[in-house]
Amino acid sequence: MPYEWIHTAPDDSGAVSFELRLWPFRSLPRRGFVWFISVTAVLIALPMIAVLGTVVLWGLLPFVALTLWGLWHGLQRSYRSGETQEILSLNDRSLNLTRHDTGRADRVWTTNSYWVRAMLRDGPVEDYLTLTDGQREIELGAFLTPEERRALCRELQRNLQIVRQAR
Repeated sequence: MPYEWIHTAPDDSGAVSFELRLWPFRSLPRRGFVWFISVTAVLIALPMIAVLGTVVLWGLLPFVALTLWGLWHGLQRSYRSGETQEILSLNDRSLNLTRHDTGRADRVWTTNSYWVRAMLRDGPVEDYLTLTDGQREIELGAFLTPEERRALCRELQRNLQIVRQAR
């Protein structure tokens, strides 16, 4: 799953805290990227062997180059968006959520953990996971699959309950 909980043991005061890290799943690793671009270039070049030495080659070459550049650019952009990360810190006093997006300033939300509720609702995606403290509602893990958001919601509700009981 593209998230992990880090549970820290109670400190001297008996405070329980959790940290959650979420990131988007990428099915094509960097090594796979190199193979994909290479195989695509070879497969596109094979039919062009028939037109080597003719004027037709020069007519087709810009389109081949544009196709390879488009694939390269699109995959690189996908990797940059995959650097998004959400970090949620939860203890008996506060909940801090920080979203790191490439090329943007970090977005931070801090509230009293006692009042926070995690819930699934209808939204821009199926099983939209939100956190609310009664004043403001924020999304969490919009890049996760619906099954992952449901599992995360259950875990988050359980951990919020643990933190409330430790108060």
